[in-house]
Amino acid sequence: MENLPLVWLLPLVTIALFVVFALLSRRRTKQLQNDADHKPSSLATDGPGPNPVGPDK
Repeated sequence: MENLPLVWLLPLVTIALFVVFALLSRRRTKQLQNDADHKPSSLATDGPGPNPVGPDK
């Protein structure tokens, strides 16, 4: 029974850390979205991509 506060404290601290990390990550993402000088990601660009079954394959 002496470990009961620890059993309740560890999950609460873990959840709190995840929430803080998520809020900081969201804040950084919003700042980058609003920055006019920031180059957007080209990971999922619009437009035609390479044709894996094209004429030169």
